[in-house]
Amino acid sequence: MELAFDRCAVIGMVHLLPLPGSPGFARGGTAEVRRMLDRASRDAEALLAGGCDALLVENMHDLPYLRGAVPPETVAAMTLGAAAVARFGVPFGVQVLAAANREALGVALASGASFIRAEAFAYAHVADEGWLDASAGTLLRARANLLDVPNDIRIYADIKKKHAAHAVTADLSLADFAKGTAFSGADAVIVTGSQTGAAADLDDVLAAREADLPVLVGSGIDEDNAQAFAAACEGLIVGTSLKVDGDWRNPVDPTRVERLLRALGRLG
Repeated sequence: MELAFDRCAVIGMVHLLPLPGSPGFARGGTAEVRRMLDRASRDAEALLAGGCDALLVENMHDLPYLRGAVPPETVAAMTLGAAAVARFGVPFGVQVLAAANREALGVALASGASFIRAEAFAYAHVADEGWLDASAGTLLRARANLLDVPNDIRIYADIKKKHAAHAVTADLSLADFAKGTAFSGADAVIVTGSQTGAAADLDDVLAAREADLPVLVGSGIDEDNAQAFAAACEGLIVGTSLKVDGDWRNPVDPTRVERLLRALGRLG
């Protein structure tokens, strides 16, 4: 199911609890996996009941992240988490941290996701996991080989993403970076602040529009700034501000979701 951009889409984050293999996993076996799936379902339900248009499933609690790939147990658990979200029948995406874009594509295919969020799609950079190479070439070839219609799973690519240093591409403006990402085959670009929960710069969002692709804002959206950003982009990816006490580690707070959607004029 494709995500429509006929209005600014609100994409709520489903942050999966620690998955098998990560340091935070409680070693409770299948009971812990069931707890992860229950939390994912409850968060998804709260986000959709509050008015979100779509969802994005991410292994946010797997800190510290591996670099560019994850083990089979993470892929398996991510697929279960994505399948738990798929049953709600709305467009959803998958992100596997950090920059495990090939694995995300596999999870998306198995679960019926309509997009993946890809770090390090075009241009290399240094993230807190280490050096991440660009992945567009291998990722798009894999997508072409897996799908009869490649755009059935779209690729939303971060540009100069959060939690990373971009000195190596400092001679590129954000507009140039966005254009290069479009040239490499992305279906949309994502602009973020410097870290989780930090707001993007509105000027960066406007600059990204030069790529002539849908632009999404991927961090720091809350009820105070949502309307201003919504007027400048096609999508808002919202996580931290919708959680209890505004802490990404906590469950989704239905009241915060309602307040955000009300600020956007989506509720009476």
